[in-house]
Amino acid sequence: MEPLLVSVSGQTTPPPIAVFGTVGLLALFLAATAHLAARNVLGDVAPSKALAVGLGPALISVGTELLSVPGGLGVFFALVVDAVAIHLLYGQPRRITLYITAIHAIITILLGSVLIGGLIVLATLPG
Repeated sequence: MEPLLVSVSGQTTPPPIAVFGTVGLLALFLAATAHLAARNVLGDVAPSKALAVGLGPALISVGTELLSVPGGLGVFFALVVDAVAIHLLYGQPRRITLYITAIHAIITILLGSVLIGGLIVLATLPG
């Protein structure tokens, strides 16, 4: 009996539609959390501004993975891009910008953890 040989190739480049889909879904999620953060600090704000805020960190996140950049460096650049976008779009001083950016990061981590945890629970349900 011959042993079963499995060929494990290195990391492959994902198809462009997968990259665009990932960036799009992540940008929408980050836009929703950015809107929650801005609304928490500033009150009533336009949701369209949050769409632009979410796109930058989403591109950084996917680019970090595709280019094999260390994760910590990717998180740092995503936070910088997030803060710059918030500062430019909402026109707030640095202190308020940093406050909104911190709240955006916290909301993103909390909501992302709950959603991913919920998906894991659903995936492991018996039957």
